[in-house]
Amino acid sequence: MKKSLVALALMGAFAGAYAQSSVTIYGTVDAGISKRTGTTTQVGKRDNNKLGFKGVEDLGSGLKAIFQLEIRYEPDTGVIENTTATTSRPLFQGQSRVGLQGDFGTVRLGRGLTPFQETSTAFEPWSGMPGVAGYQTDLQVAGYTSDPLSPAGNSNNRFSNAVFYNTPMIADMFQLNVAVAAKEANGNPAIVGKGTTLNPQFPANSAPQTVPYSLSATAANGPFAAYAAYEKNAIETKLWSIGASFKPINDLKLMGSYQKQDQGNSTLINPNTKAWLLGANYTVGAGMIRVGYGQKTPDNALNSPALVKTKQASIGYDYNLSARTYLYVDASNKKAATTLNFYSLGIHHNF
Repeated sequence: MKKSLVALALMGAFAGAYAQSSVTIYGTVDAGISKRTGTTTQVGKRDNNKLGFKGVEDLGSGLKAIFQLEIRYEPDTGVIENTTATTSRPLFQGQSRVGLQGDFGTVRLGRGLTPFQETSTAFEPWSGMPGVAGYQTDLQVAGYTSDPLSPAGNSNNRFSNAVFYNTPMIADMFQLNVAVAAKEANGNPAIVGKGTTLNPQFPANSAPQTVPYSLSATAANGPFAAYAAYEKNAIETKLWSIGASFKPINDLKLMGSYQKQDQGNSTLINPNTKAWLLGANYTVGAGMIRVGYGQKTPDNALNSPALVKTKQASIGYDYNLSARTYLYVDASNKKAATTLNFYSLGIHHNF
């Protein structure tokens, strides 16, 4: 009898602990047919395709343990995203983080988007999706890369070997976000910079010259939202960025951002690049229209034939078939050294 009662008590305790934990499997499947200047029609994507796992465990007293792992893959071949014989992306390319969450905010360790890169996506008309018609991977970062000392082919908008901290919401309006990466070598190829091919400024598998870090602050009040961000990467390139959005009516979101990149530590001449972007999202019935225009201007681009200003205009439309599936069409015109026209039609599904 006593043994039975003990067994039942243990089973009840285990069931109670299990009920306080949860793991979610999620992902995106996005594929489309696209055509750009100088290429044949291809099967590609507008958004990153991902398979993710995230979980939370209630530790009591308002404290929670959290984790998230995210794989990236190519929709047309099924291979790990952009992995070839000459590139090496991690299995959990999207992120791999574990941490604690409580009244103090959220602390995580591992790999993930930097605060600047994550914050700025809410102020870009394609919501940070890497499709050609979008702006976040080029103009909204002024050509900047957060992680220049990773292996070739790696993503440019994440820190590895990092600590991430997000404050709780302050007065229901403000939040501060911080990431600091360790000075660890990650297997980068040689980077010439201010050096030479025989004596590169950053040899293969270099350790960072400085501690990389990223800061962002956000504010939201009714229809208005804004952010400011500063980031310095492993080779001491610096980026400043500000942005704002406004919703004059519930179905219309207007947005804009400005950013400046300073490559003075690794570029001999004309180290600064400035960029700005204006965009809008307009919901009409079951669909949404996306529009944007932006420019990226290196130092003295108007006076030096060696430098080129980039101008981009894009328009897109999403049509929701359900809460998780939509069709999309994009068109974009980008002028730099050459003119690139881009058109795509595809389907996006979240699960």
